[in-house]
Amino acid sequence: MYEKILVPLDGSELAESVLPHVETIARGCSVVEIVLLRVCEAPSILADYPEGKDKSWEKHVGRMTTNAQQQCNIYLGDVEKQLRDRGFSVRTESRLGKPADEIINYANENNVDLIIMASHGRAGVSRWAYGSVADKVLRSSCVPVLLIKVPGCVTGF
Repeated sequence: MYEKILVPLDGSELAESVLPHVETIARGCSVVEIVLLRVCEAPSILADYPEGKDKSWEKHVGRMTTNAQQQCNIYLGDVEKQLRDRGFSVRTESRLGKPADEIINYANENNVDLIIMASHGRAGVSRWAYGSVADKVLRSSCVPVLLIKVPGCVTGF
């Protein structure tokens, strides 16, 4: 039923708490591929780049973007290795942008069958103030989404 599972990770232990669930579902459903996705903020690039530098503005923006993408990828390598060592077929992807939008776009563009992600369990004012990537993905995705409540989740509205 599920051939490709997308697992968005933000670098936190809370996000990684979904991994045992991912492993169980992947084994039970004979999943072909697990995709680990990390979405990082695009770099803030100042518009007042000094003239006379040896690089053009375009090269400067390209270098800053490449550096941000590389930093985003470093974390995924460790998680990928853990899953590969347990016998799973894993691929990593990183994107720059708004997390919920990029998760949804990736799932739609790459024939993902299931998204498994953590819900940090925020409620009340903190949920309103910080927003909820998981909630946005759940409400906007055409792909089934499995939300895992992380340890320490607080109930409330």
